[in-house]
Amino acid sequence: MTRMRWVIVAAVASVVMAADGATAADKLKLAVGQCGNWDSSPVELGIRQGVYAKHGLELEALCTQGTGETQQAVIAGSTDIGIGIGTLGALGAFAKGAPIRIVSGSATGNADFWIVQAQSPLRAIKDATSANTVAYSTNGSSTHSVVLGFINELGLEAKPTATGGPAATITLLMSGQVDIGWSSPPLGFDLLDQGKIRIFARANDVPSLRGQTVRVNIANAESLKARRNVHVRFMQSFRETIDWMYSDPKALDMYTDYRKTSLSNASRMRDEFFPKSAIDPDTVKCMAHLMV
Repeated sequence: MTRMRWVIVAAVASVVMAADGATAADKLKLAVGQCGNWDSSPVELGIRQGVYAKHGLELEALCTQGTGETQQAVIAGSTDIGIGIGTLGALGAFAKGAPIRIVSGSATGNADFWIVQAQSPLRAIKDATSANTVAYSTNGSSTHSVVLGFINELGLEAKPTATGGPAATITLLMSGQVDIGWSSPPLGFDLLDQGKIRIFARANDVPSLRGQTVRVNIANAESLKARRNVHVRFMQSFRETIDWMYSDPKALDMYTDYRKTSLSNASRMRDEFFPKSAIDPDTVKCMAHLMV
């Protein structure tokens, strides 16, 4: 083979390798608590909009029932990142030596609300007794913190009961297996409009939780150390997706399709329950209070 042909072959090979490198996306595995919540949707909507792909990322997202499942997946190393971890749960796990790091805020303030059947005699915190049950998702979750706040700060006497996500909880509520359920917008809006359930309490009724960052995003410590640049690009994409969610009407249409809800429900949820500041990943507030 002549020297010129060697040069040509080498040049073609380098172009092919460069092309392969450009198209090979870095993969990240995610555990997403309460898929479908607006504050966890930057993952799914960003994938659909192509934001992560633009930054050279390929995401594999696993939906969980809440903090317990999400955090365990990150601790075990089966996922790189956990979305929507109860802040108290994350701090507790870190204090016990779990290999996790808080990388951003997820939700500041709390849009979750607690509900009862329309015919329930329970209308206020003072009406509940130790014979009643009140739902939360999983231990260490933000909903667990709220229920503890109802008990410790507002005097609720009901028995805390872990029920998983809002869909499962509403089923348990409507079948009479739990007295006070919980939900997160927009799930439950239709039942409220139909008069089948009533709002019993809101998370922000708890004085200590108002304005507090109740959920955070975490990363597996080893994954973060070994693939820092990939994690940085994930956070860049996450922020970019949130900006798009509040600036492009297409985002609500996409969420409506993803969540299988109405456009009016999606608009109500975003505009009434989740101002952009509530899901700003760069905002983490009241950590000192949680670490007391």
